[in-house]
Amino acid sequence: MENSKIWFDGRIADYNEVKVPLLTHSLQYGTGIFEGIRAYDAGGSAAIFRLDEHVDRFLKSARIYRMNLGFNREEIRQGIVDVVRENGYKACYIRPFAFFNDDSISLQTKGKKVSVAVVAVPYNNYFGETSGKGVSCKVVGWRRINSDILPIQAKASGNYLNSVAAIGEADAAGFDEAILLTKNGFIAEGPGENIFLVKDGKLLTPGLEADILFGITRFSLIELAGKLGIEVTERQVHRDELYTCDEAFFCGTAAEVTPIVNVDGIPIGDGKPGKITEKIGKTFMDVVSGKEMEYSGWITTVR
Repeated sequence: MENSKIWFDGRIADYNEVKVPLLTHSLQYGTGIFEGIRAYDAGGSAAIFRLDEHVDRFLKSARIYRMNLGFNREEIRQGIVDVVRENGYKACYIRPFAFFNDDSISLQTKGKKVSVAVVAVPYNNYFGETSGKGVSCKVVGWRRINSDILPIQAKASGNYLNSVAAIGEADAAGFDEAILLTKNGFIAEGPGENIFLVKDGKLLTPGLEADILFGITRFSLIELAGKLGIEVTERQVHRDELYTCDEAFFCGTAAEVTPIVNVDGIPIGDGKPGKITEKIGKTFMDVVSGKEMEYSGWITTVR
């Protein structure tokens, strides 16, 4: 990161040049908002996946927390493109981030300065070499936060303390990743991923009532599944359906399409990535790398 360029409050800057106070409100209280965006190498150019949808969600998160970003949609969008171009990246993970940049211990956010940054880092896969073989998961004791507690449709930094606790429990038990339940005991999602089950050739995934983050990768896969002739149902999913499904997988910006091969020590299907998961994963990777012209509108090319 030392030699990388970022976008900070409307200008390109060196990563090491930008400093914030130790008592920054968002560092103390988790009041930042962010997005996770991927760019893929598409024949020598960077292809940013669903940039407009990510920028729109970023702005919605800001609205929920009453953050005046000081920049409009096009300015933030262009800042993201500029960071990818300035660093010469072809494949990377992009993190737009807004926070209350204020040296104070007060919980009050009214009148506090808001800073907006965009950082990009070279990136491969969230689960590393494990992702191709599939991951093992533990259904953890921590429940997914819900909209009675916090605005779960805002992609806010503080929400992810819930995820950190879940990952810590799963890791301590020797699993690769966690699965969280809703307050009523239904399947919600992973710490940073949405989840799909495959049963009798059809897809099943938790819906809005599970207080999930409506992931951009998630709704992209639902559309792709329709094109592949695979039926998708969104409903409450019982925990035991995880143990009896034919296949399961996570999806997300970082996770892409990652097979789940074991939950709580019980193999999913034959304990290997399933055919439908592999088919959807291959289709998704073809789309994000610019090989499927039908979905060229999902790609923003940076040269």
